[in-house]
Amino acid sequence: MAQGYEDGLRPVPERGADDGDTRSLALLMHAAFFLLLGASLARFLLRHPGEARTPWLIGLSVALAALYVIGPVLGSRPTARSLVWLGGLVVVWMVVVVLAPSFAWCAVPLFYTGLRILPPRAAYALVALLTLFVVAAQLRLAHGFDPNLVLAPPAVAAVATAVFVHMRRQAARQGRLIDDLLRTRRELAATERREGTLAERQRLSMEIHDTLAQGLSSQQMLLQAADRTWDTDPAAARRHIRTAGGIAERNLAEARRFVHDLAPADLAEGGGLDAALRALAARETAQAQGRLTVRCHIEGAPHTVLPDRTQSALLRIAQGALANVTEHAGATEAALTLTHLDDRTVLDIADNGHGFTPTAAGSQGGVRGHGLPAMRARLHQLGGTLTIESAPGEGTVVTATVPAAPALQDPPPQDSA
Repeated sequence: MAQGYEDGLRPVPERGADDGDTRSLALLMHAAFFLLLGASLARFLLRHPGEARTPWLIGLSVALAALYVIGPVLGSRPTARSLVWLGGLVVVWMVVVVLAPSFAWCAVPLFYTGLRILPPRAAYALVALLTLFVVAAQLRLAHGFDPNLVLAPPAVAAVATAVFVHMRRQAARQGRLIDDLLRTRRELAATERREGTLAERQRLSMEIHDTLAQGLSSQQMLLQAADRTWDTDPAAARRHIRTAGGIAERNLAEARRFVHDLAPADLAEGGGLDAALRALAARETAQAQGRLTVRCHIEGAPHTVLPDRTQSALLRIAQGALANVTEHAGATEAALTLTHLDDRTVLDIADNGHGFTPTAAGSQGGVRGHGLPAMRARLHQLGGTLTIESAPGEGTVVTATVPAAPALQDPPPQDSA
């Protein structure tokens, strides 16, 4: 049905969850109407054969059936056409009842039709009118006054009306519940999309910081060094430029990898995290041109293959930490140590640089910038931890630890440190 009345006060659309029950009830009422109509006509023909009113009664019964068939086509909204149809249907039924009181029980399906189409007060008035006709018809058929014939039709009408109103109110409440659930689902989906977008932005910012931004910074340093030595030492200047070109080529590979699947280029080349860290150490040593030597040590072997997300995060952390060593530590030696334990994987990045006091500038390790917060965010998503050990003049050790089977977590809010 197209429309009902919520709690007997205002119209509400019927919901998809109740469409099946509503259609079943409508079909049952339609079948009951035609069954009662046919039984009443058969009773009249058997008990009153050959009477003058018989042709009229047959014609009106056919007209009543035809009118009833039109109803579902008009729908159940209280439009002008449906109201005229309902009025005509009731009038024809009343005429039939006047001619043959046995047709009175066809009123029960008409109760449903009126309650389905009319506003509550008008529907209740129609039910009362139909009930009075049923009572009058039953008294005409009786040989004397029978209290049961006076009380039974109102009781049946009251029960039928109460059941219908209760079902309609239940449908309205279920409809509101479905609306609330759908709205909540849409809100949750929108929230998840926003959180996913923010997490992806944060991840991309970390990827760019650990690769392209660090590479561009190294290129800038090399080109500045080449500019300073261009006249006094052309060979050194050319070496700086060639090294800067190699970094640019590497950054281009990383940029293409971002477009493809955002996996680190070293990992995409095969060999896993061990080979990628060795390649990173060799590349950093070559780019430093004697100012910094980076060594790589692998201890143990993983019992299971590390997930791609874990390998990518540890490689990015190593890249970021070595970039900090190159730019800030003034170190001559650095070491990457990857240790595979039974329950966790540990990556240490140690240098012999200036060092610092980790608590001097807050919980982010005493260093301003995006690098350390990005490392912490990566490890937080993997259920891991980041620790920093350093002191002025004693170098620095950055330790990243991830569990063997990391449980992914939501990224923490990115701070500005």
